[in-house]
Amino acid sequence: GFESHDFYSDQGIWKYIIVAFKIWSGTGYGMIVYLATITGISNEIYEAASLDGAKAVQRIRYITLPLLKPTAVLLLLFGLGGILKGSFDLFYNLIGNNSVLYPQTDIIDTYVFRSLVGQFNFSLSAAVGFYQSLFGLIFVLTINCIVKKIEPDYALF
Repeated sequence: GFESHDFYSDQGIWKYIIVAFKIWSGTGYGMIVYLATITGISNEIYEAASLDGAKAVQRIRYITLPLLKPTAVLLLLFGLGGILKGSFDLFYNLIGNNSVLYPQTDIIDTYVFRSLVGQFNFSLSAAVGFYQSLFGLIFVLTINCIVKKIEPDYALF
């Protein structure tokens, strides 16, 4: 078999493990949204393209991808709105209270949780939550303004 490796004492590997878990856990949501968008595209458009002689790759390039663009922009806006949310559940369930891994895996949410549970610092927890929400709103509004300048129809408002 393989040589055993103690992952919970090796700090260097955790940034890759967390990225892999985050990608794996977020892929399903995006795929379902894209699939719903693709199934919402009228078959008449594809049939008309086929009658005009368009091959499958051309139908994807000129029909499917342009019609997926608004969905991609919306998912980007949603993703940037939650960029400061650090997936507390993922980090805490994988790492727990392993202080050896804090230098590589500590995020705002786990720090706030430790200060709340260990020191009962409610004001810090509330302030950090407020600032996370505020900066998330600022990110969404900024990206929405950029999207509005590039393609006004794709903006949220």
